[in-house]
Amino acid sequence: MSTISSAATTAAATAAQTTAAATAAEAAAAQSIISGSTGNSSLDVSSLVTSLVNAKVAGQTATLSAQQTSDNTKLSAIGALQAALSALQAGIASLSNGTALDKFTATADGTGLTATAGSAAAAGSYSVAVTQIASAQTLSSAAFGATTALGTGTMSISVGGKSMSLDITSANNTVSGIASAINASASNPGVTATVVTGTDGAHLVLRSSATGASNTINVSVSNVASDAGLSSLGVTSTAGATSSAKSTIVSASTTNPWTQSASAQDAMFTVDGTAGTSSSNSVTTAIQGMTLNLTAAAISTTGGSQTVTVAQDTSSATTAISSFVTLYNTLVTTYGQVGNDNSQAASKQGGVLSADPMLNTIQNTLAGIIGSGVKNGSSTISLGAIGITLQGQASATQPAGSLVLDSTKLAAALQSNPSGVSALFNSTTGVAAQMTTSLNSFLSAGGLVSNSQSAVNADLKSITTQQATLATYTKQLTSQYQAQFTALNTLMATMNNNSQYLTQLFGGTNSAGALASANNS
Repeated sequence: MSTISSAATTAAATAAQTTAAATAAEAAAAQSIISGSTGNSSLDVSSLVTSLVNAKVAGQTATLSAQQTSDNTKLSAIGALQAALSALQAGIASLSNGTALDKFTATADGTGLTATAGSAAAAGSYSVAVTQIASAQTLSSAAFGATTALGTGTMSISVGGKSMSLDITSANNTVSGIASAINASASNPGVTATVVTGTDGAHLVLRSSATGASNTINVSVSNVASDAGLSSLGVTSTAGATSSAKSTIVSASTTNPWTQSASAQDAMFTVDGTAGTSSSNSVTTAIQGMTLNLTAAAISTTGGSQTVTVAQDTSSATTAISSFVTLYNTLVTTYGQVGNDNSQAASKQGGVLSADPMLNTIQNTLAGIIGSGVKNGSSTISLGAIGITLQGQASATQPAGSLVLDSTKLAAALQSNPSGVSALFNSTTGVAAQMTTSLNSFLSAGGLVSNSQSAVNADLKSITTQQATLATYTKQLTSQYQAQFTALNTLMATMNNNSQYLTQLFGGTNSAGALASANNS
């Protein structure tokens, strides 16, 4: 028998023991009164009151306590069921939404090229040749003194259609001051400034943050005063006329010209002979559902290509389906723990939720989904077709109703019939999708699980109220009995004293008494 079932049985046994003990205490109290009334002793009022009060309320106290224990046990059982349902709900999400079966791997057989495939990719092989990678433009100014004040004015810098304007003042008009102002500007269009110092002096170096032929750097300077080189920092860049052409520059000063150390250019490649370009080396538009990541090592000077192979990622599907089987089996095991019919045990006593319609509804609904197939065109595909069968009879390791996975048959189905597996786990009417719909209903606010918990909690609240009322009654009854039996004890003590006096005076069974002795003298 499960721990959950045993707890409820133990509570009932404890209630019976409590009632029996109260009955015995009541008998002992009665004997105490009889003994006191015959003059053998005075009453033990405290014990007498405790015994009588316990006898009066013990049955109700035990009943409430047993019901409270039963309710708490039931809450624990519902919580265990809820946890198993929630774990299954979360574990089959990738099967329910179809993502587990829409994963692909992409591998390249050459160097300098990697690829990733998304759910929209299609299995197959692609011939890719890279002739140029995308690069970002880098410009270097003429050399100036490191601390030379170049003048004041306004500097405008644009990159790829975005621009910013800087005020060059006496506080920032050195090469390093201008570089810092560019980097600190909140409207920076995507350019990084550094200072490179050589034997000829300090150079202002500008680098575009983005690759591509369209992301050229342009600098203009206006309103120059105290010019000591500031006006020579103007430069105009022009993208190459063709995808293969490099960007060109024209400096504002022929005396202090800019130089271009890296051109703004696009990546160039072919896919199965179709030419393409990209401003980024992360190419997302060349092959549907795929991203090609290019590096300089992929460039072929001889026009050679490499093959990118896309295949379904069966490992992800295998992991997701295996997890589904494991989580469903955990739920079936939980059924046995909380609604135990003990089909594998000698005892046939049901568990704490064995008669609960909530559990029966959940079991029947999910088992129905497991046992039914899914339409695949004009035919129907079932879990058995991919190597998942139902455990009909309980075994030493698995309860009846659990699932058995044939990994070899699953692997073969994923390789030879991927469309059938996808149909079985499609995101609308697939097994996991149907199960998710039911699980969402069971676990939602106002669902079967929540309603069962609410009913038990309401009963626990009622029990707490009854226990508080019973505690108040017990206190009042104790005070009443305490007063009554204290008075009785006093009366009986007085009667015993009077009885002893009369016996001394008139005599008794074994004594003639004082008066009798006086008459005989």
